[in-house]
Amino acid sequence: MYLTSLSGNAIIAVTVQINHSLHTPMYFFLANLAVLEIFYTSSIAPLALENLLSMGKTPVCITGCGTQMFFFVFLGGVDCVLFAVMAYDRFIAICYPLRYTLIVNWPLCVELMVGSLVLGFLLSLPLTILIFHLPFCNNSEIYHFYCDMPAVMRLACADTHVHQTALYIISFIVLGIPLSVISISYVFIVEAILQIQSAEGHHQAFPNLLLSHLSGPPAVWLHQLYILVPQFQLLS
Repeated sequence: MYLTSLSGNAIIAVTVQINHSLHTPMYFFLANLAVLEIFYTSSIAPLALENLLSMGKTPVCITGCGTQMFFFVFLGGVDCVLFAVMAYDRFIAICYPLRYTLIVNWPLCVELMVGSLVLGFLLSLPLTILIFHLPFCNNSEIYHFYCDMPAVMRLACADTHVHQTALYIISFIVLGIPLSVISISYVFIVEAILQIQSAEGHHQAFPNLLLSHLSGPPAVWLHQLYILVPQFQLLS
């Protein structure tokens, strides 16, 4: 599955790069998303495979844990923000088609991409630093398929309420706000599509809507919730 994910995302990125007809904002964001997914899965899958082969006996040191946690939060956050950016792109394309090229120009695309990276960095770095400034007890290794935050906090010999609050806030920013942007964008998109009179317009708009990422965000959000909900339960 890991190799399939790597090869699939690599094919998407390379195809968009070499095919000039795909040099549009939507495919620009899609290619960047594919590259992010390669790094995102690579931050977890190798250690998970190693633990699987060793029957869960491969420890993660605190330093390696901090590195993995930073990239996990950073890349996961950028993923979610980028989905919101893609929803905005489709909102402009369908609701304001005549002004699309004026609004969603290449400088704006680059700014949105860089902004997503900067936001993910600014969310992940303080949280990682905050958690790893905790004083840890004797055990400095974690036996887990990836370095989750509750596992690290349970090693701390100090109160972690502030750190838990920071985790809740950042999780809301990473998941809640982009999901709200996507939901609002698609409400307007569906409304605009339903107002199209011609059947041809419907046939052009709906594939465009589905192609962008209608099936992508649910998978990403379910994956994030699958990871985060058990963490919140462990912290409660």
